[in-house]
Amino acid sequence: MVAKGFAVRALMVVAPLALAVLALPASAQNDAMTPMATPAQPNAIKLDTGPLPGAKETESWHKQYGSSFVRNVIEATLTPFLPDPAKATGAAVIVAPGGGFVTLSMENEGWDVAKALAKEGVAAFVLKYRLNQTPASLDAYAVSMRRPRTGPPPGGSPAAGQAAAGLKPQLDDARAAFALVRARARQWGIDPDRIGMIGFSAGAMLTMTTEYAVPDAKPAFLGDIYGPMGTVDVPKDAPPLFVAVAADDPLFGSAGFGIVESWHKAGRPVEFHYYEQGGHGFGMYPKETTSTGWFAAFSSWLRMHGYLSRRR
Repeated sequence: MVAKGFAVRALMVVAPLALAVLALPASAQNDAMTPMATPAQPNAIKLDTGPLPGAKETESWHKQYGSSFVRNVIEATLTPFLPDPAKATGAAVIVAPGGGFVTLSMENEGWDVAKALAKEGVAAFVLKYRLNQTPASLDAYAVSMRRPRTGPPPGGSPAAGQAAAGLKPQLDDARAAFALVRARARQWGIDPDRIGMIGFSAGAMLTMTTEYAVPDAKPAFLGDIYGPMGTVDVPKDAPPLFVAVAADDPLFGSAGFGIVESWHKAGRPVEFHYYEQGGHGFGMYPKETTSTGWFAAFSSWLRMHGYLSRRR
């Protein structure tokens, strides 16, 4: 059941494979996928949500666009990136990479984001959430990604209950991530009331649906980076929201600014950056577009809200 019955008009999982294909720098869309060994993840903590029901394929990794991606995640993990204690502010962020719920851009939208946050004194936790299954063979997966996809335009979505039901494993993973960080808050030097969440593309969908549909998560702030832009019903106590998208994003660049307007009309804090260029999936890629400034803007926004200073 969705908390307080909010409608989530913006958060439909539209053509998820298309989302994964487009989560990349525009100049590199033809880069081939190449297999890679599973990277060492010594600090990854397995969440207690168990294996993905009915999963047959096992986790596999590949390189693309010079970055690391994972598919067929069947058990969720959370990887901490903790700041220097001398610089730590006590704030924390759960980072949700994107990839259309069939892959995760672990490096560009996960580890690199978390490292940058830790440098700012914010504890960051990369959520490797469970994914919809794809073919075991990387070649077969690549072929499946090239097939034409059909479906509703990116602006619309079903009711919140339907959106939440379609993301149940991922929402369970997000809930477990918040619970774990709060349970270990003293150990990690974190204020349990200052834990936010930021997501990219599909990860932004998960971030926003966590706010609407997981009442015990209670994120202190939200980052929605090139996620759906449709109108939403805003919780009366909604946290501050940071939104960034590029005008040339083929999914959401021309979908209007409904989520921003909804937050503003509800009288809740919102900041919006609409970049002329950047495409979909710019993340932490070094690009010659102003979209590369999103992280500096997000950092400044966190500072404005007091999250880059230790609460006294």
